[in-house]
Formats: sequence, structure tokens, C-alpha cells
Amino acid sequence: MAAAIGVLLVASLLGSSCACHFPAIYNLGDSNSDTGSVSVTFGRVPHPYGETYFGRPSGRYSDGRLIIDFIADELKLPFLSAYLDAIESNFRHGANFAASGSTIQPANGELFGAGFNPLSLDIQLLQFEQLKERTNEVYTSELYIEDITDRLSRPKDFSKALYILDCGQNDLNYGLITTTEEHVKAFIPNIISQFAVAMEKLYQEGARTFWIHNTGSIGCLPIFVINSPPKRENADPAGCIKSYNEVAQEFNKRLKDRISQLRAELLGAKLIYVDIYSAKYSLISEANKYGFVDPFINCCGHFGDHHVECGKTAVVNGTEIFGASCSEPTKHISWDGIHYTEAANRWVTNRILDGSLSDPPVPITKACL
Repeated sequence: MAAAIGVLLVASLLGSSCACHFPAIYNLGDSNSDTGSVSVTFGRVPHPYGETYFGRPSGRYSDGRLIIDFIADELKLPFLSAYLDAIESNFRHGANFAASGSTIQPANGELFGAGFNPLSLDIQLLQFEQLKERTNEVYTSELYIEDITDRLSRPKDFSKALYILDCGQNDLNYGLITTTEEHVKAFIPNIISQFAVAMEKLYQEGARTFWIHNTGSIGCLPIFVINSPPKRENADPAGCIKSYNEVAQEFNKRLKDRISQLRAELLGAKLIYVDIYSAKYSLISEANKYGFVDPFINCCGHFGDHHVECGKTAVVNGTEIFGASCSEPTKHISWDGIHYTEAANRWVTNRILDGSLSDPPVPITKACL
């Protein structure tokens, strides 16, 4: 009897240490994880985006892979197809609804007029609901076609999938360019409430495992630091805009608190809060230590004495200049002044995968229920 109990105990311990097998990933977010939605909807992302890894524009706002791509690799899944991509999409192992420039708050005329995307989180949620509903219809239809189902998730996989959310940065960006830091902080509870509603709806659709990124150190983005250099009293030790980062920190605090509350409300679900902010700020504040150049010098395009966006042309002193890539993207943190290079994305991913920056501290490979 004692021997049998011992065998069962060992088996239990071994089972608990096994890595998860997520059959699919469903991702909602903004340009930090957009793998093509905006590119196929509003015009293809131009060269030299994508040059480092894909050798061509891939719909990603980087020279190569994003954090979501490295996460898929870690989970031994293929890169996620953008839901709106009509050419290359395969949803067998999930789908990506993230859209560059999107916000948590529903897009209105003011947001759209300021250059933000109408594919806000509520729209992305509707897209997911439609994909799930139509997938179920295909599998239960008398016109079941194997060629179609091979490109769709199995209905049972929706509840076993990993749901990743990475959004909120554009809500803060919009506030910071249109109003004051204090006004943005006052609006954060409303943004978090709308985020929580989206999570509750995903839960109602069967989602049970959530991997939720907080927002990064927006006060360290070159587009802000170079175009609007902080006064000495508003610069932190890394040279970032302190008041902007305080807005991001306030958002992250309230997001973490709300996720803690949701754990008690969404019974049977696993909610993992991931501190992307700390990973990114650590990289920026110690760039040289990790083999990168000045974190405020973007690889593609130019800010400062003249402005040329990455992949676009501008006339400077009567001469047309193209926003080209630098010669060594792997040594830069910022790709285009807003988004990270593949090298930086890889570095940040390696910091978060082991769970050391998560609450609870769970590696992504063991995040399943």
C-alpha cells in the first residue's frame, strides 16, 4: 500500500511539472502585437519594415518579430495569422485581432481624427465572437468541408487556448497629446473598467487562461523624448519623461488591482498579470550593459533637427530624403521611434517567459489550468 501511494505521489509531482500544451493563442491588442490587421486594412506597411527576419514587410511594426511571435515559438505554435488577412490566414492554432493604433476605449471621431484606429478592443472582441460562432457552425454543418476545418480551430480548443491581451498604450498616448497628465490619470479608471468588460465577455465565451501585459514605459519612447525633451526636473535617471511614465505606472497599478478583483469573479479562470513595464524600462535604463546603443536613437527614420518617418519620404532643405533603416538594427532598442526592434522584442520576451515578472509568478509554459 505504501509503495502504491509513493508511486501515485511521484506521478502527481511529475505531472504538475509538465509544460502546458496550448492548442491555440487568441491575441487582442495594438501595434505591439499586430501581425497584419492594419497593414491589410489601411495599406501595406512599407519597406524597410520586416527586413531583418522576413526579408519583406510582414504587417508588423518592427524590423522583424514581435513579442507575440516569440511567445508562439516558446509554445511551439506557428505565428498567428491576422484575423483580417484574406490571403495567408490559417486559424488552426488561433488568431490575432490586434490592430496598430487601437485603443481600449471605443474609437470615436476625435480618436480617429487624431490618427488612432477604429478597430478598438470592443471591435476586436466582436471579431473573436464571430470567428468562434462561425467556426462552430462549420463543424456542425451538413456541409462540413475538411479543407475549411483544417484552417480553423477545433471548437473544443477555444476553452483550452491562451488568451493574450496587450493594450492600453494608445489610450494613454492619446490623452498625453491632447490634454494633461492629471486629466489622463483621472480617466484611467474608466479605461480599466472597459478593459475588464472585455475580459468578462471573453470569459463568457469560454476563455479560461489569460496572459495580460501591462503597458510599457511610454515616457521613454524616442518620439516623445526627442521631439519634446523633458525639462531637468521632469527627466528620470534614464533620461525618460518622468511624468509620462508616472501615467503608465498609474495605469498599471489600477490594471493589476482590477485583475486581482476579477480572479474572485471569474471562477475557474487563470489570470496572469505580466509586468512588461519593468522589463522594458530595465532594458532602456541599462541599454549599454545589454549590448544596445543609446535607447533614444531609433534605427529607422529620423527625429530631431528634421523629421522623416520610417519607410516614408520627406523634403528636407529642398532634398527628398527616405526614412531608411540603420546598418545594425540588432544594436538598437527602438525601431522607428515608437516600436521596438526584433532584438529588443526578443530581449523583453526572454525576461517575461519564465514568470519572474508575472503575478502569480508562473512561466508561460505552465500557465494552463
